[in-house]
Amino acid sequence: QVQLVESGGGFVQPGGSLRLSCTASGSIFSGSIFFTMGWYRQTPGKQRERVARITDVGTTYYTDSVKGRFTISRDNAKNTVYLQMNSLKPEDTAVYYCNLDPLQIEVAPWGQGTQVTVSS
Repeated sequence: QVQLVESGGGFVQPGGSLRLSCTASGSIFSGSIFFTMGWYRQTPGKQRERVARITDVGTTYYTDSVKGRFTISRDNAKNTVYLQMNSLKPEDTAVYYCNLDPLQIEVAPWGQGTQVTVSS
């Protein structure tokens, strides 16, 4: 069973920074094949959106609203994906999740996510 565990969220003032981590475990992550991973976020009443993606070789993609502020990275040896978030804005407030990209929920169910709250 694949398990995704996110951590690192918290409460921060506008302009602050947080670093999220996501550790993946399970059969598909135990070999030498590395998957494209994404960070997603969701706020109440809205659909979950992908904010960043990183391929197995480190090619990255960001949604426009976070470009220049967020940085996704990965450590394949640790099966861990990171999201460095700088210059945070109140509109970044959400529960953040990581998962495969594209999603394969039947293979990798959502984890519990980590709450990020940006407020003065």
